[in-house]
Amino acid sequence: MSSSEQLITENVARIREQIAAASLASGRSPASVKLVAVTKYADLSAMAQLLKTGCSDLGESRPQDLWRKAKILEMVPRPIRWHFIGHLQRNKVKRTLPLVTLLHSVDSLRLLEEIQATPMPRPASVLLEVNISGESAKHGFAPAEMPAILDSLPRFPQITVQGLMTMAPLNSTPAAARRSFAQLRELRDQLLPNCPDCATLTELSMGMSGDFSEAIIEGATLVRIGSALFE
Repeated sequence: MSSSEQLITENVARIREQIAAASLASGRSPASVKLVAVTKYADLSAMAQLLKTGCSDLGESRPQDLWRKAKILEMVPRPIRWHFIGHLQRNKVKRTLPLVTLLHSVDSLRLLEEIQATPMPRPASVLLEVNISGESAKHGFAPAEMPAILDSLPRFPQITVQGLMTMAPLNSTPAAARRSFAQLRELRDQLLPNCPDCATLTELSMGMSGDFSEAIIEGATLVRIGSALFE
């Protein structure tokens, strides 16, 4: 095993221990939290090592990188579940959607319309991105928009909304990050009583390398971790 492979193996083990600790601290089973390994800067050998450690949920934020890496790894004899976690332009939906298990970043009605219009053998599984912090540099629905967005979902029978996604404010403290994650969980809880049949809202995608423990404590079911796996 090379030094880089050993580093990835050790980092995965450490992160899993931290996920377990945060899960138990929040009164949940560690199995209720899924690690999505973000491979934005990973080469083939690094991705192969992730798969060897059992990380079968891989995340990409750029469509072209997803297309390329999915092609490279399509013959790997290990199951891979691709997650798309970045901003997705409508002209890239048709090629991206068939590759992914879960699209984390649906951030507009126009994108929902494009997904609905894309032929698929099964309903597309998505999360709705919410801009909890209100930062102009971030994509996502405003929290106040969400009741109307849920009301519109029956228009999209080829889409299943499994939950919500957000990011903490840029350069936030752990306490500020935790408040943002709590706000997403509280928003989800407010929306649940009026949730249409095509939405379950069981998933909360929140938390990255620097704040995933805070996210788990506030209810994250999916954590998107990149740099902490490789450094």
